[in-house]
Amino acid sequence: MKKNKNELIYGIHAVESALQHSCESVLGIWMLQGRKDKKAQGIISLAQRHGVSIETISSDKMNKKCPDANHQGVIANIRSTKKNAMALEDILGKEKLLLLILDGVQDPHNIGACMRTADAAGVDAVITSKNRSPGLTAVVRKVASGAAETVPYIQVSNLARAMQQLQDNNVWIVGTSGDSDSSIFEISAAPRMAIVMGSEGKGMRRLTRENCDELVSIPMAGSVESLNISVATGISLFEVRRKIEIA
Repeated sequence: MKKNKNELIYGIHAVESALQHSCESVLGIWMLQGRKDKKAQGIISLAQRHGVSIETISSDKMNKKCPDANHQGVIANIRSTKKNAMALEDILGKEKLLLLILDGVQDPHNIGACMRTADAAGVDAVITSKNRSPGLTAVVRKVASGAAETVPYIQVSNLARAMQQLQDNNVWIVGTSGDSDSSIFEISAAPRMAIVMGSEGKGMRRLTRENCDELVSIPMAGSVESLNISVATGISLFEVRRKIEIA
């Protein structure tokens, strides 16, 4: 029988969320010696409630486990599970639907930031390409601040084909492009929508653009040419969420 692979996650919010939403996958926790603050006590309380062991270790040992990481004094050893592994078919039955599609976004910090924003906007799932975006790495989980445990992260083999499947199920796909003359604030309301964000610098790929129902841009009043992808994602998602609620 093939054994489940374990991995380390770190950061207060990431570990706390794992304990809250998938405690069965948490095998153990390492806490920095001397941490007695409120956030640390919250982690300890959750761990004790779910029967998860906690070991206090020195700063040197902590840094050896997660070198060059902002671990915030807490690391968890988790069993890799497929709890959040979903297929498009699993989410298409909802009457109202909001999806975030990330086309070729590779920076795990941007992925994590977009997932955090997606959670705040009530996104039903984040969809990426298996070959063009990272999975749920420790960095993604840390930056997502718990959202990696609450927002399904669907990785597909062919993004264009997945978009066509969404369209076949009455999902209106809005792509973001800086050269579009249409504003994100002018799009029509629909109960089932997906917003597509392109990669850092290059934007959406040609085939992705061609599979969008509509292309829009965010009006820029200042001198900068573009926004950070997580900021642009936040603006777009909350506007689309507003449209869905009134549809």
